[in-house]
Amino acid sequence: MAFGVAALLATPAAAQTIPLGANLERFAYPPELRWFEADGLRMAYLDFAPQGRANGRTLVLLHGKNFCAVTWEETARALAARGYRVIAPDQVGFCKSSKPAGFQYSFAALASLTRQLLHQAGAGPVTLIGHSTGGVLAIRYALLWPAEVRSLALVNPLGLNDTLAEGVPYAGLAQLRAEEAKTSAATIRGYQLKNYYHGAWRPAYDRWVQMLAGQYAGGDGGVVREAQARLSEMIETQPVAAELARVRQPVTLLIGQEDKTAFRGNTAAAGAHVRAVPEAAESAARAFRQGRLVRLAGLGHAPQVEDPARFGAALIEAVEERR
Repeated sequence: MAFGVAALLATPAAAQTIPLGANLERFAYPPELRWFEADGLRMAYLDFAPQGRANGRTLVLLHGKNFCAVTWEETARALAARGYRVIAPDQVGFCKSSKPAGFQYSFAALASLTRQLLHQAGAGPVTLIGHSTGGVLAIRYALLWPAEVRSLALVNPLGLNDTLAEGVPYAGLAQLRAEEAKTSAATIRGYQLKNYYHGAWRPAYDRWVQMLAGQYAGGDGGVVREAQARLSEMIETQPVAAELARVRQPVTLLIGQEDKTAFRGNTAAAGAHVRAVPEAAESAARAFRQGRLVRLAGLGHAPQVEDPARFGAALIEAVEERR
């Protein structure tokens, strides 16, 4: 049933949102799906074995707020084909993983759970590849446990600038819950079209919109809305902009130059200058001790979705340069 639903959602003809369950119970993941449990929480993750001659290195792919581990699948397979072991977790609060009521979301808490997962999976020092919100998580992880991280590749990460300091008004949980109540496939698609894909939509993107919207659509959609509101509050209040110089590891920033994302920047007063990701990345590259900026012309917030082949080549080059 799950594989049939996933095939249906891959087509743009899906006229209505199919309820997929708060934990994506009815959305298919590839056979590399594994599970980790700790402290009453359950995390899904994908674990791709190296193909051909293994090189002994583990890469960890950290998804963004509007993405899941499975969104990384094409990238993960390309990396595994180069001899890497590749692990891609669904963070707590997202996708197939637990969404506990009243959970105090923080990047430190998510990093700690991810670390426990990696230890159970037998992963030694790793390279962290973080996209969007996953970029903030990667930086927090590297700051907390520097000896366990070899290098970082950050793909259009958030948190490189403090948007509250730049003029975005704070939104409390009540406001965020009200906004989440309006979330639908149409609003998700509209936001991504404008901010992620610079006005150019492709049918392949519909699968990921329906994956997200399908979590909200059933009777347990309120669980997802509450988790997403709390996660938004975490993102707006926990940037890493002031701590970039503390990151010891080599950092490569892979930045789609057409990205319009500035977290909640549309709520700022007229005249405020809230930097979108590409602009924030320019100064961040200089702030890191060992920062390198790779500009991906013509691509937006999710280059791994928009042009997997081009992005994969740039990522492989970054990972193999920063050993």
